[in-house]
Amino acid sequence: MINFFKLKENHTDIKTELIAGVSTFFAMLYIIPVNASIMSASGMPFDALVTATAIMTIFASILNGLWANTPISMSVGMGLNAYFSFVLVNAMKIPVETALGIVFISGVLYVIISLTPVRQWMIETIPTDIKRAISAGIGAFIAFIGLKEMGIIVHSDATFVTLGNLKDPSVLLALFGLALGIFLTLKKCRAALIISIIITAVAAWIFGLSKFPHTLFSAPASISAIALHIDISSALSLSFVPVIITFLVTDIFDTLGTLAGVGLRANMFKDRRSKELEKTIQADGIATVVSALVGVTSTTSFIESAAGVEAGGRTGLSAVTTGILFILPLFMLPLFESINTNAIYPILVIIGALMFSELKSIDFSNPSIMFSVFFIVMMMPLTYSITNGLILGAFIYVLIEIFQGNFTKARGAMGLLSFVGVVIYFVL
Repeated sequence: MINFFKLKENHTDIKTELIAGVSTFFAMLYIIPVNASIMSASGMPFDALVTATAIMTIFASILNGLWANTPISMSVGMGLNAYFSFVLVNAMKIPVETALGIVFISGVLYVIISLTPVRQWMIETIPTDIKRAISAGIGAFIAFIGLKEMGIIVHSDATFVTLGNLKDPSVLLALFGLALGIFLTLKKCRAALIISIIITAVAAWIFGLSKFPHTLFSAPASISAIALHIDISSALSLSFVPVIITFLVTDIFDTLGTLAGVGLRANMFKDRRSKELEKTIQADGIATVVSALVGVTSTTSFIESAAGVEAGGRTGLSAVTTGILFILPLFMLPLFESINTNAIYPILVIIGALMFSELKSIDFSNPSIMFSVFFIVMMMPLTYSITNGLILGAFIYVLIEIFQGNFTKARGAMGLLSFVGVVIYFVL
């Protein structure tokens, strides 16, 4: 084990790596009930989603630990899961099977890109500030969904949206969960999100807003209702190209952003062409392909891996440990089913706020960056679509660079995204 994970070369040991894996596990545990709740809004069964989310976390984390030997754990990504349920399935009325086909195709493209120079081309031709804007826009989008599902924002015929009834017991529960989650996050509690979910769920049981579970453990639920229920042929429609690109680009830059942040703390990934970085991206792409077959959306590297890195994790052994520990949630379905949804949706707002903070690092002195960032961040929640925000932002960026005579900057991946937008929105 020491030789396989190169513990001595990375100045670590088995005990440190195991502790790091446990730390990451508790920091990531919230994804099981949160992802199951979000994706069940599409009509998929909650119990099967609990199992599928756990399976993908186990598979992706262990795969990365063994293949890339990095302390990066993976699971179903936040943002795209909400986009899948609330936009593709509920708003656009795309069948779940076709939507999973879109995820599958984006995963296959992701794997191809990770094995070719296209990955480097995308990294170098999409400005860093645009990548930050994509993260911030998705943050605004999922926060909007969270506030809506909590009842804090409601529909209005006069103003489209307005403030909900803050005196409603369910809304008060959500506000309590939101305040608690923010408090624990500010205190830098490594398991802040899962702790806030648990405490808010207990409050819901006490005040009769949800039923206490009759038992805490059960056999894992079957995933037969969602696994392999995938329609790839329907997803190959030209009209779905922007959506496929959205999943692809978002997943790639979500992972790159996470790896940059965690890598900085672990003194890793200094070179964009490092083998560890390439293999971690490849593991993410492979896991995304498998996730569509299992019945969930794209996997991604989790920033919560930083909890393990802070505990000393430096190799894949910590990621493998995290993956193995996620076997435990497979047997906790009754507990997850009893959690009030308003104990879960505040997490979307908190994660959204953290993603939105990427704006602080953007240089707004460049007009093309300023306007494109504005449209990316504003249009994602306002049009209820990550796709629209991404493509419109790219179009604005290219347009302003042309106005300024910077034709070179108007090419590359931004030019491609802009061209796709023009074709889809104005030609077809």
